[in-house]
Amino acid sequence: MRTGSEPKTARSALRARLWLCLWGVAWAIFGTAAFALVGRPGWAIACGVLWLVTTVDLTVVLHHIRQGPHYQPGPDVPPYRPSRGNTDG
Repeated sequence: MRTGSEPKTARSALRARLWLCLWGVAWAIFGTAAFALVGRPGWAIACGVLWLVTTVDLTVVLHHIRQGPHYQPGPDVPPYRPSRGNTDG
């Protein structure tokens, strides 16, 4: 529900989140490979799970970026359609 106190020009930081996801994926891949090579399977699995989480987040961010901007009603538009009359009975 809109309260009317939202910033008029608010934008999501999807591009920054995209770069952070890419940075996280790169380090998770590096960590998985490095820990697997030195014989630390627990840490390799932890980095592999982190890799999976950052990859899912990356796909969500890319999906939102591809959707483009959405229509946001102005402050004079109510958050729901006004009722047409009393329908309680």
